[in-house]
Amino acid sequence: MGGLNLEVFKFGMYLMFPIGIMFYFGTNLDQRFSVPDFWPKPENANKVPYDRDEIHEELERLRARRLYLREQRLASEARQQQQQQHSNDQE
Repeated sequence: MGGLNLEVFKFGMYLMFPIGIMFYFGTNLDQRFSVPDFWPKPENANKVPYDRDEIHEELERLRARRLYLREQRLASEARQQQQQQHSNDQE
């Protein structure tokens, strides 16, 4: 019915449609899909200690942080117990 021209047109569409889609989405990827400041700068990133002294300093820092958080938690629990005892005494 359509002849040779229709077959050539269909074949051209079958080839050009995927190529066109790949060209449209495949070009200029850095500007189209980039998020500014996505990766942290090296000075803001964590630095893995390799030296023995640096490892000990990091362990001391982590210990101090853990103890500080423990003291905060214990103080908070003590305040809550005092409030509960105070509310029980008023009843």
